This record gives sequence, C-alpha cells and structure tokens, in this order.
Amino acid sequence: MVNVLEQRMQQSFVDHVDENLLMDCMRCGFCLPACPTYLITGQDEVHSPRGRIALMKAVRDGEVKWDGSVEEAFDVCLGCRACEPACPAGVQYGTLLEETRYAIQEAKPTSLKEKLIRKVAFDGLFANQQIMQGTVKLIQFYQASGIQKVTRKVGFMELFPDSLRDMETVLPKIVSKKTRQPQEKKQLRVAFFTGCLMETMFQQTNQRTIELLEYLGAEVIIPGGQACCGALHGHSGELPKAKRNAVQNVNAFHHEDFDFIVQNAGGCGAFLSEYGKLLGSVEAQRFSEQLTDISSLLVKLGLTEKIAQLPKKTEGVVTYQDSCHLRNVNKVWVEPRALLQATPGWEFKEMPNAAGCCGSAGIYNLLQPVVAGQILEQKMKGVKAVTPARVVTSNPGCLLQMKVGIEREGLGASMQAVHIVDFIYETIF
Repeated sequence: MVNVLEQRMQQSFVDHVDENLLMDCMRCGFCLPACPTYLITGQDEVHSPRGRIALMKAVRDGEVKWDGSVEEAFDVCLGCRACEPACPAGVQYGTLLEETRYAIQEAKPTSLKEKLIRKVAFDGLFANQQIMQGTVKLIQFYQASGIQKVTRKVGFMELFPDSLRDMETVLPKIVSKKTRQPQEKKQLRVAFFTGCLMETMFQQTNQRTIELLEYLGAEVIIPGGQACCGALHGHSGELPKAKRNAVQNVNAFHHEDFDFIVQNAGGCGAFLSEYGKLLGSVEAQRFSEQLTDISSLLVKLGLTEKIAQLPKKTEGVVTYQDSCHLRNVNKVWVEPRALLQATPGWEFKEMPNAAGCCGSAGIYNLLQPVVAGQILEQKMKGVKAVTPARVVTSNPGCLLQMKVGIEREGLGASMQAVHIVDFIYETIF
C-alpha cells in the first residue's frame, strides 16, 4: 500500500523533475568511470549518475517505494558533475540533481531544528553579506584574542566531530578589509564578483585579485548590492532561494557596462555561468556571457608572458588540483596550468587524477564526512606521488579540503595548499 509520504514524493518529482531531461540518459554507462562515489563505493550502481537517474525516473513513475536508501543515493552524490563531460548524450545531470533535491525538500517532513538551521543558513548567512561579515568577524576575534590557542590547548575541540575539528585547524587567518582608493578610468573595465566566503574569510585573496588585474592595466569595479551566488542553496534543495540571490546579483551588475565580469571561486563561477539557464531572462544571459574565471582573464591579459620574464630562483615542485565545477562546467583547466608552468623557479608536475574531486563539494565534507574522507585519502595518494611544495587550487572549498588532507598526512612542514591568485601574487610581489 502506498503511504502518504510516497504519494507526496512522487507528485513532487512529477512537479519539479523534468521528465524530458531524464529521458536523455541512454544508460550507456560512459559516466561510471568518471563518478567518484561509484568508484569509492566499490562500483555500486546506486551511487552512480546512471543509477541515480534511473531512481529519479522510478520515483517519478511510482515504481519504487520512497525510503531512506533512495534518499541516501541522492545525498551521497557530490554534485561534482564529472559525469557530464563523459556523457555522449549531453545529459544535464547537474540540473536533474538540483531539481531532485528541490523535489525532496518540498515533499519531505522537516523537523523544527532543520527548519531553523536552513533559515539561518539560507535566509541569513548566505543571503545577507552583512550577517556573513559579522560571523567572520567573530572568527577573527576567536583567532586574534587568544581564545583559539586556549581552546586547542585544553582540548575543547575534541568534543566536536572529526570533520569540524579538521576544519577548525585549517581556518585561514582572517585579515581586515582594506579601503580602496578611487581608480582612474582605463580602457579595460572589469567588474568583480566578490562572493560571500571569498569577500570575508578569504578577503586577502580578493584584494590580491584586484591588484593583479590592476597590474595588468584593468580598471576594477565592484558593483554594490551583491549577494552569495546561490550555489549552496541550489545544491541543497533550495532552488527558489538560489533564484532570489541570482536575481539580486544580475540586478547589481546590470546598470554599468563592463568588458568582463570576473570571479575567483570555481564553485561560484559554475553557478553564476548558468544564471541564464536558471532565470531565463535576457539580463541573466548577458551576465553569464560576460562572466569569466580569474585564470582565464589573467592569461588573456598576458600574465603568462609577464611572469615568464621574472628572475628565476629555484622554488620547488608545484601541482594543481582542479576545481570540479571550474573544469567540468566551465571547461577551464588549461589556463591555470599555463600560469603555473610559466612561473619561474617552479617545476609543474601533474598529479595522478588531478581532475578528480577532492571530497569538499561545498559542505559535503561536513554532511558526508565518511565518504568525503575516503575520497580525500585517495586524492592525497596522488598528491604524494609528485611530492609538491605547493598544491594550488581555484576554489575555497577545495583549498580548505586540501589543507585538511595535508595536515592528516602530516605533511604541513613541507607542503602548503594555496589559491592560484595567492600563488601568482606571491611570485610577482
């Protein structure tokens, strides 16, 4: 007998999961070797893109009973979208996953605790930049006041799960925001999407992004009224709130003419680049078409030639960990490597499976710590194979995850994980 929840879930899938997109999957299995969770679970079909799409269709058609195992299949997905480049049929897996999680969120009973957490996170922290800045200031106080040292000394963090404890150890040192001086108008105008985490926890990287672009002759403008990109909302079943943030951002960038809109976080960039599809408006499509990744723009503006002329001194080996979304969605992987290969004194070595997910995936490493830990363990085997002094990434989540991996392996004395902007900046200045 079909219960009420099964009926609600089936109807929600009918309402929100596009059947035409589901029918694009030919069940060929080309996606299987590209899927990290399929491989890490011993080739469990349920944890593959093909298996999940079959489950979406089966729930939509009322052919499977909704239970915890079905929901787990969708929860375990990293959303890395490595399956999309491997798919000969062009299945829009990312869209299907977002629609599925939205359908589940709409139909599933939610406890008061979860409602409160979602309200704070999606309507507060990742919707209001002032709340985010206030939260990060508390972290800055925690670091600067000595509380962090005392907390670690007395073992207070031992009361928390391993994943949270690991993240606490690799929190970047929060620096105060610099006041920008008025810029003179130049021929090339670049609008900077600052992001929420990047503008607060990684403020120094944002500042260096601006300085690198100005070094290359660009006028950098920061439009007011920006919001979080909405990726975290969209990936967590909160599509209407993701659209709300997208509308705010499109409006913020709509009133001035720019040559480019640049961003420096791979995960945000992928979501921003799909605003046109998400909102379906002319303004959103224009926003997406103007968007570019910082590595792509630095190469376009001639930075590889400039840094190749700098004095050479022996530094060590550098390797690159791809941001899944930057590579799989925005198709950017050549430019970051071109920058690293041009950097004098550094020997670039490609690590095995550099394109594979590191296990961060937004807050996946906090929600699914066991699988994320297994994926990170595999990733670190690739890192150790090339023994780099620097592991460079292009996304804040990847950066923190690689820092955790380095600390877990006891390599902190000889190896650092850094954002590509910081790596290039420290080479030049």
